[in-house]
Amino acid sequence: MKRNYYCQVAGLQDITLDIHKLSSGQLELRDELQATIHADDYLLVELLFLQYDNKNLINLMSKNGEEFDIRGNYPLALLEENIKMPDGSLPSYMDQFILSIKNDTPLFSGMSYENQLFTLYYEHAANTKNSFARNWFNFNKTLTNITTALLCRKYEVPHEFQVLGLDETTETIRRSHARDFGVASDFHYVEELISITKIDNFDEREKALDKIRWDYLDEITFFEYFTIDRILAFILKLRMVERWLAIDKKHGSQLFDELLQDLKSGYKLPKEFTDK
Repeated sequence: MKRNYYCQVAGLQDITLDIHKLSSGQLELRDELQATIHADDYLLVELLFLQYDNKNLINLMSKNGEEFDIRGNYPLALLEENIKMPDGSLPSYMDQFILSIKNDTPLFSGMSYENQLFTLYYEHAANTKNSFARNWFNFNKTLTNITTALLCRKYEVPHEFQVLGLDETTETIRRSHARDFGVASDFHYVEELISITKIDNFDEREKALDKIRWDYLDEITFFEYFTIDRILAFILKLRMVERWLAIDKKHGSQLFDELLQDLKSGYKLPKEFTDK
């Protein structure tokens, strides 16, 4: 039986994808939830926030000077200590990644380090017992993979090592050069993605993709009135809203230019880190 959180859900602010102002953000909500929901359910909240820890780990290991993102679950000092020597205080997939780089033994040949880490993250999420979390991560992974493959084709970049995951659908997308990458019969939104990726305007294209994600979250939580699933969906929606409030048109174009450059070149960690 799922636990009901009547007060927490009732207190969630009303948001839309186009809202212009938030009364509070992800960090404030996470702090509140840590103090008010069951510890097992809070682990699911942390699962959603691990994407920021992944970015922090990559940034620290690549020594690229990116600002530390406080939205991660783990403080800077803890990540730095585990980069030197994993001690079991991080999720096992992070330890696996750190050790693979230290031993100069890539886990997935041909992939950038970031793609290797996020592939491990998706596999980690696939093992959670919560059906909402499993479904969301699988949906978002597939949506992102198809979109990435279509954009790679559009800009004449090989897509094989840009799609993430080890599941059958990901392997189909990775190997296929068909118009729909061989998955349109399984995912009704493929034709919509083909149309969306033809859009050159960054904001318009990304907003259309987030609308698909938003609608999916509404669909799978339609009957989840007060459960942790409703709260998790709200966090994901809040994340989208925060992202759009932080992006202006110039910044959006810059973000895509940087993404395209990463797709074309990838990047490697400094040699001094990969040395044993």
